[in-house]
Amino acid sequence: MAEKRIRVLVAKPGLDGHDRGAKVVARALRDAGFEVIYTGLRQTPEQIVAAAEQEDVNVVALSLLSGAHNTLFPKIVEMLKEKGMGDVLVVGGGVIPDADIPGLKDAGVAAVFTPGTPTGDVIEFIKAHVK
Repeated sequence: MAEKRIRVLVAKPGLDGHDRGAKVVARALRDAGFEVIYTGLRQTPEQIVAAAEQEDVNVVALSLLSGAHNTLFPKIVEMLKEKGMGDVLVVGGGVIPDADIPGLKDAGVAAVFTPGTPTGDVIEFIKAHVK
């Protein structure tokens, strides 16, 4: 029997208008054999959680450049838990100050990948942490 592929939702919460990094990560994940669903720009937390539920994903990968990560990432984590999806791995990326990363991890974001992180590091982290 074939092994079930990891399903990843790549999402851009908030008002960002730039998604090149998210698309690069989405392509790298797809090339690594993951099933990838990309939500597009300017998604609300509600839209992201609904898509994660509908698509039955293992991972929600959030990308944010606008500075709203301290609000939006924890809100999405909490909403996933409220839907009974607390086992979904949530990772973040984008322009996120190092000083904000511990708080995001405390809020349930498993890892934060900042600019310059090799896509291979993201792939390996997901493979190692999906239940």
